[in-house]
Amino acid sequence: MNNGPFLRQVAADLLSRFGDDLKDVAVVLTNKRPIVFLRKHLADLAGKPLWSPAFFTIQEFFAQSSTRPQGSALAQFFILHRLHNQLLRDEGLPEETPDEFYPLAETILADFAQLDYDLVDPGEVYAELRDIALLQQRFPNLSAEQQRFMRQFWESFSVGKQTAIQQKFLQLWGRLPRLYRQFKAELAGQGLTTSATVYRDLAEGRAANPQFIDVYQQVAFVGFNALSRCEVKLFARWQGEGKALFYFDGDHYYVDDDLQEAGLFMRRNVGQYGLTNALGDFPSVLAAKKGRLDVIAAAGTVAQAKMLSQWLPTAAAGTASPTHTAIILADEHLLIPLLQSLPEGVDFNVTVGYPLVQSTLFGYIDLWLRIQQHYATHGGGTVHHLDVEAALTHPLCGVAAEERRGIQQQINTNQWLEIPASGLSLGSGSYPAFFAERKNSGALMQALHGLLDGVLERRQRDSALQHIEAALLMATKKALNLLQEGLTGHPDLSVGFACSLIQKALQGVSAPIEGEPLNGIQIMGLLESRCLDFDEVFIIGANEGALPKITAAPTFIPDSIRRAHGLPVLENQDALSAYLFYRLLQHPERVTVVYNQVVDERNSGEVSRFVRQLTFESSWACHHRVQRQSVRTVSPPDPVAVAKTGAVWRKMQRYVDVDAPDRLRLSASGLTTYLQSPLLFFLKYIAEIKEPPKLSEEFELNKLGSVVHGAMQTVYERLRAQHDTIEAAHIRQQIHQLPQLCLDALAKELKMPAGKGLAPNSMQRILLKIATEYAAVFLRHDASEVAPLHIVELENERDYAIEFPITVAGETKTVCLYGIIDRVDVVAGKTRIVDYKTGRDELKFNGYDTLFAPASAKSNKAMIQTLFYTLLYEQVTGAAGVEPNLYVARKLRNEGSLFYMGGRSGFVVEGAGLEDTKARFVEFLRHTLEELFNPDIAFRHNGDAVGYPDDPYREFIGPYPADEEG
Repeated sequence: MNNGPFLRQVAADLLSRFGDDLKDVAVVLTNKRPIVFLRKHLADLAGKPLWSPAFFTIQEFFAQSSTRPQGSALAQFFILHRLHNQLLRDEGLPEETPDEFYPLAETILADFAQLDYDLVDPGEVYAELRDIALLQQRFPNLSAEQQRFMRQFWESFSVGKQTAIQQKFLQLWGRLPRLYRQFKAELAGQGLTTSATVYRDLAEGRAANPQFIDVYQQVAFVGFNALSRCEVKLFARWQGEGKALFYFDGDHYYVDDDLQEAGLFMRRNVGQYGLTNALGDFPSVLAAKKGRLDVIAAAGTVAQAKMLSQWLPTAAAGTASPTHTAIILADEHLLIPLLQSLPEGVDFNVTVGYPLVQSTLFGYIDLWLRIQQHYATHGGGTVHHLDVEAALTHPLCGVAAEERRGIQQQINTNQWLEIPASGLSLGSGSYPAFFAERKNSGALMQALHGLLDGVLERRQRDSALQHIEAALLMATKKALNLLQEGLTGHPDLSVGFACSLIQKALQGVSAPIEGEPLNGIQIMGLLESRCLDFDEVFIIGANEGALPKITAAPTFIPDSIRRAHGLPVLENQDALSAYLFYRLLQHPERVTVVYNQVVDERNSGEVSRFVRQLTFESSWACHHRVQRQSVRTVSPPDPVAVAKTGAVWRKMQRYVDVDAPDRLRLSASGLTTYLQSPLLFFLKYIAEIKEPPKLSEEFELNKLGSVVHGAMQTVYERLRAQHDTIEAAHIRQQIHQLPQLCLDALAKELKMPAGKGLAPNSMQRILLKIATEYAAVFLRHDASEVAPLHIVELENERDYAIEFPITVAGETKTVCLYGIIDRVDVVAGKTRIVDYKTGRDELKFNGYDTLFAPASAKSNKAMIQTLFYTLLYEQVTGAAGVEPNLYVARKLRNEGSLFYMGGRSGFVVEGAGLEDTKARFVEFLRHTLEELFNPDIAFRHNGDAVGYPDDPYREFIGPYPADEEG
């Protein structure tokens, strides 16, 4: 009877044994999925109507032995939390809040359940045994290897050398036996139980209804593999009483080979526990099978799902049979990419639900919960600007475009990193109260229901509600209702903890995807494939680390102790994964395994070791292929060229038409922009395409420069008001005031209201520290190298402008040049132009041929600007011999403030050399402006210019040939 799919064999055997008495039989399976298939096989083989047997999962079957309902996870947590705090009080230790205890409670409850499933005495597991003689005396039943495991663990706790973590662990370890007993007693006192307690009570003879199995003529246990000790004890007892049959799904290939981890549990079930396989000996299919195994390395995670569209139309040709094709998700995160990749016209049935965590709805809820947690943690009042931006632009928010733009403009105008919640009262959208603070857990739950209702109503009103979206909304509300029931009687929970509970509850929510379970391609996880057989199987996500999973569940019972008491360890998980993989190969003639070959921080790029093992050991014909991404060469687009005609030329005439009412003026920044890229000049000054508003929390040099300029302006305004001639001592007295001056300058830069102090964040404190040091460098230089000095003018006190003559199309025109100078002073009878720089500017230039030329890596933008200001000042005031000085904060101590060519011992731009440089600059300026206003020369990008990664104009200009960090 070892032919055909496993469930068909089971159905045939059940019919042959019981016939029309099948209605008196209970069939118990590992999960619900195989039930529909087994029913179909029974109907097909019977060929006539008959009463169905009773079907159960193992948990449902065992639950018949108990009269008490199972306590919810939250009910168990609150009981455990109260009892644990009572033990802490008895030990004289401070109590723990629910927030603090919740992560511990999850692990403790999982450990308690595991002890019950495997009939292990908590008093023995949690015993503290350092004395080896005591260990041998107390546990004589342990093998030498088990005693070695125990000894190995406790020897790590050397007396007097325990770390703080080890001491805390020992305190908890000693507390757990009492906590276990009190927890079980309290549950029973409240008329509750747990699934693990049901198992243990039934196995140890304490069940309220131990004779429930007598209702059935026979019980058939189908497809079991890894058994707990409770199950082993009960199965052996019922088999001995003639009440149970066992249908094991295995193959001699891995069951008879002790080295095959896939057969570990089958060898125990049949050989060690003495359970009998009702189907007789295991078949020998895999050893002789010569099926085809395609192993395909995909170029990325999502690419694994995308590749299936190439093969599924062929595979789906025979989907009338439910056993034809299956897609097994070794990595269930691939479900959404897979659903998006299925070809049109292919019927499919998805047994795994659509996960809420991968939906836009969860993103919206999670964002709202994060904002509420932020209120709870920081006392309310403000919302982080990124959270506001995410909420306003979320597809489920539905805020009117005009209202959204108004809020965004207000944020950018005020440069708010933290937005006052009082200004975030929405007038539109699916939930206008999105930014309202909730003060307690009850109000939080009520508001979340309101948010979900708002989303549902708006999506319905917009006729945009999809079936899966509605199913997720309903599943979410159901999960919240269950959570709310569990929180009844605990109104004092903090909002932050309630948010965490909601997030955890929603992470497990999924919505069923419509499909016919007996038709089409079957899409399922590895565990759900138990008992099922298919003609063709696709396994995707079959990477080492996913198949098998290498992560173990959190536990307080160390590995050595687990091994000593026979509790599950990581190798058990590997054996279960191996079994699920190998049994999938027993029926199909063709299997395709797809894995991600790309190596990153989450993926080794290696295929599962099960596949490698199969390749070397079996008779399967293995074909390894690597996905090759098609590479298409694209010719670079033609360089953008903007002709100086029409509206462009008319706009440019406003620079040279002295009678134009809206005359345009050219600044030093405009000149250097043109030198960097004529096309960039067009975008900024002719087309007037502004940079998009940007709010950044990162350190920005432009804010640093503004703060330093503001502080220096204040210092010299004060000194000039007090002294006509400023001495070195006067300057030094100002240095200690720089921290406050920089803080005031930053507040002004951030447009803080007058009189309101600025509480700088961490990044702003760093900026202020650097700004203070830079300003101190400038003042110390002035005190030691420059003073005494006389201030002529400071920034923003005068707007310097001149008419500069050029020739345009044979006619003499003038361009209005203007600029604002940081500082003009007189030192030893010499007038100086001083420009402050806080960036990477240089005093050195390579030569006049690269200085007076279109911008390149060898240009000196700062020198061009300073010469520009010097020309303006001399032309406006009639002064001569004005000296340009550049205060570069990083270089002022070592290089001074004068420009130089070559090395420091080379040519310094002063005296006659300075006047020659000025003359050269005037000619270069004239040539550049005549080129700018030449109608025959289009605006094009300068290919030699140096670009910056965050340049917002790259979209128009394209990549620069050589980039550097800004």
